[in-house]
Amino acid sequence: MDKTIQDKVNLWLSNDYDVETRNEVLRLQKEDPKALSDAFYRDLEFGTGGLRGVMGVGTNRMNKYTVGAATQGLANYLLKCFKKEEIVKVVISFDSRLHSTEFARISAEILSANNIKVFLFEELRPTPVLSFAVRHLQCHAGIMITASHNPMEYNGYKVYWQDGGQLVPPHDVNVIKEVNKITSVKQVNWTANPELIEMVGERVDKAYFDLVKPLSLHPESIKKAKKLKIVYTPLHGTGITMVPKALEMYGFKDVVLVEEQSVPDGNFPTVKSPNPEEKSALELALKKADEVNADLILATDPDADRVGIAVRNAEGKMQLLNGNQTGTLLFHYVLSQSQKAGKLEGNPFAVKTIVTTDLIRRVALDYNVECIDVLTGFKYIAEAIRANEGKRQFIVGGEESYGYLIGDFVRDKDAISACCLIAEMAAHYMVANSANHKLLTDVLNDIYCSYGYYKESLLSLTEKGQEGVAKIKAMMDNYRQNPPKTLGGQPVVMMKDYSASRSYDLVNGTNELINLPTSNVLQFFTADGSKITVRPSGTEPKIKFYFSVVEPVEKRKDTAEVEARLDQRIETLKKDL
Repeated sequence: MDKTIQDKVNLWLSNDYDVETRNEVLRLQKEDPKALSDAFYRDLEFGTGGLRGVMGVGTNRMNKYTVGAATQGLANYLLKCFKKEEIVKVVISFDSRLHSTEFARISAEILSANNIKVFLFEELRPTPVLSFAVRHLQCHAGIMITASHNPMEYNGYKVYWQDGGQLVPPHDVNVIKEVNKITSVKQVNWTANPELIEMVGERVDKAYFDLVKPLSLHPESIKKAKKLKIVYTPLHGTGITMVPKALEMYGFKDVVLVEEQSVPDGNFPTVKSPNPEEKSALELALKKADEVNADLILATDPDADRVGIAVRNAEGKMQLLNGNQTGTLLFHYVLSQSQKAGKLEGNPFAVKTIVTTDLIRRVALDYNVECIDVLTGFKYIAEAIRANEGKRQFIVGGEESYGYLIGDFVRDKDAISACCLIAEMAAHYMVANSANHKLLTDVLNDIYCSYGYYKESLLSLTEKGQEGVAKIKAMMDNYRQNPPKTLGGQPVVMMKDYSASRSYDLVNGTNELINLPTSNVLQFFTADGSKITVRPSGTEPKIKFYFSVVEPVEKRKDTAEVEARLDQRIETLKKDL
């Protein structure tokens, strides 16, 4: 074993660590040296979004000591930033994952030991409620213990700033510096001050619901759509605490729960991965929908910031929609109905990420709403909201990975309010014209006929461990040094390198600045309008390839034929890469 790794192992076998931790290190040393090496070969990075990793002992794992170091570093930074404040305040929430309650409690204790006031949720609550609570409780920061939609062995630690959004420059880098200064568990203040920890719950819920209800654009449609039946699954997560109540508040009476997945459980016993982007996670919901003849499925991930949906199509079958399709429908509904209601005032704008379908931009511009592109990650959408606060009206934001936000009282993706608006959208089109009611698939095809059929696909390659990190880096280096000249039989006419903040016109040989923060992302654009994005995941051991192709379509009946051609183009692009 490498000496640096062995030194870390020896440190964790010292009396600075509890008996349970030491025993687990000894077990790995004896039974699984490779796993031990993976657990210690590096320190789990406190990245720009916080911590996320596999749970277990070691410097490269999520455990009480890595969480403790992160919290102490955050406390040190907060006390520096707000030294003129009488008291610094932080709110903490957690999801249903294994050890989430423990990590939340430890974080609260360490903050209180540093003379920081803590609001700790009594029970698990979704990420969007935490984001809302930061501003509602006038806190300086927030912590959400969650690994979002990752497999069960993961947990995470997301940090929010006083605007309710995740950390962005300069605070992200500055917090990382403070966390990196914590090199020993002896630097962590572990002794709690219980007087500084206040439990919160329903009063925050009520304040949140009071702002979700006015987002409704057509409450009368819900009253008329008595036949609309919804199946909902929280995938063993926090959504069960809020989504059914929110749907009931909106007036939806016929909501059927997937009972097997309605109990919060960090083992996620009914799914391989609690990710609403994956069809396998929705198998029980699809089965239930056919049993009860439902019109709509809503599925939220463990921290209820993402929502996946399925709708009954013209053939009477439940059809899964991807994040781009749901986002397109939601943007179109919110913008079109807001315009009809005279609510698109105050120089309105929408926001999407650079890997999200450009169809959303086409829709937004049609309603004279600027659509701002930001880097991947909802924190950049929150940053755009903050930058325009008091000057412009934010309407809707979204990203292809099933995250959406309507209104600005939350500053992260919000599956609770999105579930309400998606259900209302289905109800509205069901009763908008009783002689010619529309399914959501019909509405989507009409949008394609108006703006062009945009088809997207995502390919993820998982490369775990030390070797995987090196392999992903080598792939990105190769794409930069040897960019493809053609893709899908078409010349590559433009390359954007967000790491260098430059856009290169490969036809004219010119380049220009990309006015966004640097990020390890590459985009290739072909002559026929295809867009291919390559980026390592910031939260998982993956490299992701996003494919987007487009073709005009004139009539709804032609969409299947156009889709088949677009699918073939995507497959060709995948093979070329």
